[in-house]
Amino acid sequence: MVKGCVFCKPELEPTQKVMLSNEHCMFLQMEHFQVKGSQLEGAGLIVPKQHRETVFDMTQEEWNATYTLLQEVKKYLDEKHQPQGYNLGWNCGEVGGQHIFHAHFHVLPRYEDEALAGKGIRSMFKGNENKRVSY
Repeated sequence: MVKGCVFCKPELEPTQKVMLSNEHCMFLQMEHFQVKGSQLEGAGLIVPKQHRETVFDMTQEEWNATYTLLQEVKKYLDEKHQPQGYNLGWNCGEVGGQHIFHAHFHVLPRYEDEALAGKGIRSMFKGNENKRVSY
């Protein structure tokens, strides 16, 4: 456990709630992501209970537990929010977009009435605005 880490001690972030958990990981959601019609309705994070800086530091047991919990999370979100799709992913390292250095797996329900519905995460990387400056 790392002092001050909001994933090691979820209670440090008062609007964050543990929605589901198992022996090795937990599914966290912020209260404002529960609002029907909000931009990130139903979004949450699966995080290992032990502090692991990135996904590459996780144990096989934590990987397996993440997979198992993801199945429960999908069932929960399908029942509560009825999304039409999902984006799932890890941000690793500062350049990879990681802002909290405790591994966390993003679970993002997607809805057909979103402006960017159907774009997927690849649309962020393929555009000219993401062209590498050194080449």
